[in-house]
Amino acid sequence: MKNIISIGWNSWLKPHKESILLFDSIAAASEIALMLNAEWDGCNGVIIAKCDEIAVDTATKLLEATWCYQGASKAVLDKVATDEILRRYAIGERNFINANLRCAVLASVKLSEINLSYAKLSSADLSQANLSKADLTAADLSEANLSGADLSKAYLMRTNLTKANLQLADMRGANLSSANLSEVNLTDADLRGANLALADLRGANFHSCNLSGANLTGAKIIESDLAFAEQ
Repeated sequence: MKNIISIGWNSWLKPHKESILLFDSIAAASEIALMLNAEWDGCNGVIIAKCDEIAVDTATKLLEATWCYQGASKAVLDKVATDEILRRYAIGERNFINANLRCAVLASVKLSEINLSYAKLSSADLSQANLSKADLTAADLSEANLSGADLSKAYLMRTNLTKANLQLADMRGANLSSANLSEVNLTDADLRGANLALADLRGANFHSCNLSGANLTGAKIIESDLAFAEQ
């Protein structure tokens, strides 16, 4: 009996891990944060100490909104117009977590230090874009056009870049640990000092790609693919 009481007491004392919830609009996130006495992140996210899903469902039904946990596979945001992204970025907003930008045209734009973690950017045109120091953690960039893009010191951990075009991309110092770069075009890309530990690089085109100082520890790679890379 004493052990049961002790376990229950310790469980009560142990701090609960915070949950981050994402909603389909910024307005809904702001309202629900107020309703649930939680913290609004200024975008479409709500940080809550202990998530009561029944209370969240009730609140979202009142506002006719939808929600999911950050990192969930489903997208809850409506597609964001590129003009809207650029307008909000221009006034200082950087947080676009989980944004739906599939097939967006953002060629040659400056979006350095933007937070697009978990965003949907499959088949998007980001050629020549400035994404230096951008947070693209776990984003979906499959089949995206990133040719000539500046991704120096960008965060691309667990990012899906399958079949993306990264020809001539500047990726110096980028963190691509555990990213999926299978069948990626890295022709003439600059990956000096990049972290590619545990990344999937099978079938990638490394022709004239600069891998000097890159960390390839544990990376999945076909050795013959590296024949034309600079190391």
